[in-house]
Parts: sequence; structure tokens; C-alpha cells
Amino acid sequence: MTDNSVHAAIRQKLHSAGRILIFSHIRPDGDAVGSLLALGLALQEAGKQVEMVLKDGVPGGFRFLTGSDQIMPAPSGPADLFIVVDVSELSRIGEGFDLGQPDIQVDHHITNLNFARLNLVEPEAVATSAILAECLPLWGLSISLPVAEALLVGIITDTIGFRTSNMTPQALRIAANLMETGANLPDLYDRSLSQRTFEAARYWGKGLNSLQREDRLIWATLSRDDRRAVGYNGNDDADLTHVLSSVIQGNISVLFIEQNDHRVKVSWRARPGWDVSKIALQFGGGGHPAAAGADIDGTLQEVIHQVLEATRKVLLGTRPLR
Repeated sequence: MTDNSVHAAIRQKLHSAGRILIFSHIRPDGDAVGSLLALGLALQEAGKQVEMVLKDGVPGGFRFLTGSDQIMPAPSGPADLFIVVDVSELSRIGEGFDLGQPDIQVDHHITNLNFARLNLVEPEAVATSAILAECLPLWGLSISLPVAEALLVGIITDTIGFRTSNMTPQALRIAANLMETGANLPDLYDRSLSQRTFEAARYWGKGLNSLQREDRLIWATLSRDDRRAVGYNGNDDADLTHVLSSVIQGNISVLFIEQNDHRVKVSWRARPGWDVSKIALQFGGGGHPAAAGADIDGTLQEVIHQVLEATRKVLLGTRPLR
């Protein structure tokens, strides 16, 4: 548990600031959107002027959340307080921002670099949203229904519906408390995890058609041509990583998503006992033992070769990484 002095310092900064800027990471997932919205809305309800920023915007599957229309691709001006949530390293907020060192960060990635002035990093938490669910009241902020919904979406998505290996009784208690605020878990689960567009389903088809296996290693690719062919507008994986990780013949799965800037987004997933965050770190990325990612410069084929070689070395070891 974080030292009480950190909570006291964060509370003081939040309440003394007038205009607050909050960022999360590029290609945002449910925890990025949920934690950003939850903190931003809670601060607005406390009378603060807040700007919430996601360089890549809000994915279509999360635009039902209250306040998502307020999230902008860039800030409009300076602020008294600069906060980042669910960001393991500052470069993950995206290029083109010259904002200096963040005043506060809240995160749960084990590879976090503790780059802010005040660092609230709890790797044992299932999601950044779970940390905020416990901390907002400590900071004198209320959890209204819109805040609770955003937090619950963050927890649902980062635990893939409460089934990741890091699930704890406490995480379930947090979810139950958010439900008691009025958040409809079945509806939020369906909207954030189950529903997808026709284009996203076709995009899955492209990725699954590329699926390959070598012993206990599973991998697939999603190219820019695949996105264009099916009319998928995002540059993410449409949650195909969850499908790859369900293949029982694989200990580690890897998904390669070609980007528009001569770069490839790589997502690793692993069964319990394997630590893919250490592989991601080799490529300037990070994450968790069971789920990690990196943005790697190079062509799709170059990156596939480099990453598979590094991942094979882990699988060919005498025992799983610990």
C-alpha cells in the first residue's frame, strides 16, 4: 500500500490547483479511458477546470461513457497541474507534447519508470481504475454514477472480465462497491468486452487467417492493408489479443499490428509462469508478466523476425521466467 504521505501530497495538489490537465496513453484501452474519465469527472464535480487528453482519441467502443465527448487529442493551453494515468513511461502519451515532468502519475504497470514528481504506482493492482476507485475518496473526491461506470469499465477490460491471473478478492470487492453506486456491471461488460462492429469482426478474420504456431508460440499479424480492406478505422487490434491468448496450445502469443509511421505495435500475452514484460523491455516497451507491449521501429517483416527470435529464447529456456 502506498505511503500515506503520498496520498496527502496528491490531495493537497489536487485541491490547490485551478486548471488540471490529465493524459493517458496512445492507442487507449478501457483502463486508459476509464481512469482518465473517472479522475477528470471527479475533479470537475469538485469544481475544477479539467482538460482530458488522448492523442488517438476515444475508441468507438467506449464513447458511450459519460464525458467521453470532452476528451481531446491535444490540450488547449497550460495548466496548474499535469497528471498522467495508466502510463508506464512518459513517451506513451504520444509525440509532439512538450509539457515537462508530470506532477502526478497513477499507474499499475510493473515496468513503470516512476517519472513524475509524485508517483502512485501499485503493480499489484488489477487496473489503474482499481487504484483510483480506492483513492478518490482519500483525496476528498466523490464517486458519482458516471465516475463509477468509468472505473468499472477500466477494471472489466483490464481483467478481461475478471479472469486474468492477477485477480484478487479485493478487486471483486471494489467492483461490488462500484455496482452499489449504481453501475450496471452486465451492461458495461457487454458494451466494453462483448460488442464490436462488423468491420472489427472482419478485421479479426484477417488476423486469424494469418495465425501461426511453432511449438508453444502463437502469433498473428494485422497490416495496414488489412485495415483498409475491411474498413476498420482504428490502428489497434480490436482486442484480437484476447482470442490469441485463449489458444490452449500456446504458452505465449504475440500479435503484430502495423502502424502508419514505419512502426509496429507488438502485444504479448502469456500463461501464468511466463513473464513477457521482460521481453517487451528489450524493445523499449513494458507492461505486466502476463500482458505487455512495445512500439518498435521497422517494417512489419523486420519486427516479426526480431520479436519472434527474442520470444523463442524465453520459450527455449530451461524453465519459465519468474
